[in-house]
Amino acid sequence: MLALDLFVLHREAKEISLREASLSSVFWIILGLAFGGFVWVWAGPTTAGEYFAGYIIEKALSIDNIFVFALIFSYFAVPLRYQYRVLFWGVVGALFMRAIFILMGAQLLENFHWMIYVFGIFLIYTGIRMARHRDDKRVHPERNPISKLARRALPVTSDYRGQKFVVREGERLMATPLLAVLITVETTDVIFAVDSIPAIFAITKNTFVVWTSNSFAILGLRALYFMLAGLMKRFVYLNIGLSVILVFVGVKFIISDLVGEVPIWISLPFIAAVVAVSILACLWRTRGQEREAMPGTS
Repeated sequence: MLALDLFVLHREAKEISLREASLSSVFWIILGLAFGGFVWVWAGPTTAGEYFAGYIIEKALSIDNIFVFALIFSYFAVPLRYQYRVLFWGVVGALFMRAIFILMGAQLLENFHWMIYVFGIFLIYTGIRMARHRDDKRVHPERNPISKLARRALPVTSDYRGQKFVVREGERLMATPLLAVLITVETTDVIFAVDSIPAIFAITKNTFVVWTSNSFAILGLRALYFMLAGLMKRFVYLNIGLSVILVFVGVKFIISDLVGEVPIWISLPFIAAVVAVSILACLWRTRGQEREAMPGTS
């Protein structure tokens, strides 16, 4: 589906309309939920509930991540028609990196039982920090060390060369600013994964469920970005909702070893309710606000 998306539907650079982004986002959400139905038939309602809980957590965290991507595109002044290509390869890199993170997390939990408390405390700390620093953008593109290293290792063209990441000028191979943007997006996603992967492991230790719920949420990230990036300032309470969820799953992680697992029929409705209430509160609080211009447009 990624190959179909890149090589057929979006071969040429173009601006993504709100209508196209909305339809694509709905498609990916339906696909993610349908896969949850497959998990239900294949592995039963408990495993399916764990998948849905993980999917909702990752989807909610991805809404928060969209603001950071918008900040990166704005800092590098990326034209709107090139942003989709950057996000596509960002998703491919995220799927690869998160697979590694998930395997590492599974091995740590299997071989070191005390990691349950480390993950739990980390999630509680992250949730409290998120609630206390609601205006912290948490990323500074100009300070990204990997991007700085890449700029030193490769000569960079002075302007964008279409949607190419690397071009050859004479006998020299040169990076374009779009490569610096991609590197910044990829390294920033690693920071996001540090929050999201432990959160889903608090729901289930099944690595298949962890990876698939993560993957289906990430696959819809590009469409969600183009649908919501201009509305991000309306999500004024989202960090509060996310902090509640992270603290909840952190506590769940810790008490699972002390008093037993919290049933998924408690976790799933709670997580879904917190996300729904947070988003509805945001929309109610900011009703009447006009949609802002997308990053990269005038």
